[in-house]
Amino acid sequence: MNWNRTIMGLLTAAAVLVSTEAGARDAGAVQRWVEDNVPEMMREARLPGFSIAVVKDGETIYADAFGARDTERNLPATTDTLFGIGSITKSFVAISILQLAEQGVLSLDDPVAQHLPFELGDPDNPIRIRHLLTHSPGFPNLATSTVLIARGLGRDTGVPMTSAEDFFRFINGAKGEADFPPGERFLYNNAAWRMLGAIIQEKSGVPFHQYVTDNVIRPLGMERSTFNVAELFADPDHLTPHSKEDGRAVPANFPYPNPAESTEFSFLSAAGGISSSVTEMTNYMNMLIEGGSYDSEQLISRRSMRDMQTLHIEEPDGAYGTTGYGFGLGITPDFLGEKLVDHGGSISVSTAHMALIPAEKLGVIMMGNGGGMSYAPVAESIFAILLGQTPEEVIPALYIPARMERLTGNYATYRDVQTVDVVEEGGTLWLRYSEDETGRPLIPEDPSLESTSFYTLSSGRRTPIEFREDNAGRLTVIIGRYIYRRKP
Repeated sequence: MNWNRTIMGLLTAAAVLVSTEAGARDAGAVQRWVEDNVPEMMREARLPGFSIAVVKDGETIYADAFGARDTERNLPATTDTLFGIGSITKSFVAISILQLAEQGVLSLDDPVAQHLPFELGDPDNPIRIRHLLTHSPGFPNLATSTVLIARGLGRDTGVPMTSAEDFFRFINGAKGEADFPPGERFLYNNAAWRMLGAIIQEKSGVPFHQYVTDNVIRPLGMERSTFNVAELFADPDHLTPHSKEDGRAVPANFPYPNPAESTEFSFLSAAGGISSSVTEMTNYMNMLIEGGSYDSEQLISRRSMRDMQTLHIEEPDGAYGTTGYGFGLGITPDFLGEKLVDHGGSISVSTAHMALIPAEKLGVIMMGNGGGMSYAPVAESIFAILLGQTPEEVIPALYIPARMERLTGNYATYRDVQTVDVVEEGGTLWLRYSEDETGRPLIPEDPSLESTSFYTLSSGRRTPIEFREDNAGRLTVIIGRYIYRRKP
């Protein structure tokens, strides 16, 4: 018997009992969908362990864990297992900056160079704190996380990055990389968030990690959540990090150094250094949903929280149209008619994803001790259920692969004179003739695949490809002068 799951089932049932009958039905529907889909998703991704919690109206309506937090000792993941949450840390950093702004210690419109030894940008149009908060300082991601995580995993790049001086020498050496005016273009930027951490450290007078712990994490009752790597591994219920080798998940190092051992460079953890559990993160989600308030304490003003959850800069359109970034949070204005607020996190050997629909007081948090599994479709499917819809009908990550799968197969002309295979690889349909091993990607006219019209592209020339289905469900594909019929 899985005692952890049995205990969690009792806790979940207890939470549902204080809810409405409709709430209990919602919790049951969520549980059925997760249990029907997540184990197979974990198997495909080779993800050893996974934890999840769902909140609605301030209550945890569903929480559970799957697989192993430690594969070598076969210890189960639990809803209390501490994982590295990666870039979800950025929203904690944003709250800290907004706290200091409300105290008058800084302004979001301050030039970064006013607070740090920072030399990039045009003095007449300076890079400001708000540009760091929105990943729009005008220079691209400089791969500081690649340098730091590679070192932690034993694959050192050779780039000096051990002190604050190393960090700013590296950043200031990138003067030729500032290709855009600040505020114009979204370019996800971990260095920008480390600079925000340095500003917090400079203006508060305490190490970055300590400020965030004392002013954001602990006021939320998150007693086990930590930046301190020694504390993480001293906790009896912590992850074993896993990396991929030849398609297998194998134990690995935790890539972040301990900021408590190098307080001057504590701010390196600002890009993704928090470890937490799904249980403790439900407090954080409920605070974000409630406008910055938790247990009668207001961490930041409602106005600041609205600003944090407002789309300030657009990214390329996503599966639900317009999408962009607030302060430390991704924003999708129209997800099934609601504003979706979310952020993922990865430190290579541990991953996480948080998603909220604040207007409906809904939140999902997920964590795992490895990479490779796409969490966003899980959260989106749970929200679809709670909004009264069928995930397989409204979530593109579910219905697009199904539509692709429907078109795959071996097709042949009259009497099998010519044959062609339609296969799916890496989220794309490919057309392969027997004499062409590489094949050609089928580019859809409609990315949602509502239409079954595609084309291939060669030397700038488009060749139309059209799939058709007759009343009996038989498929054909028209390619130039030929009609190919799918073989049984």
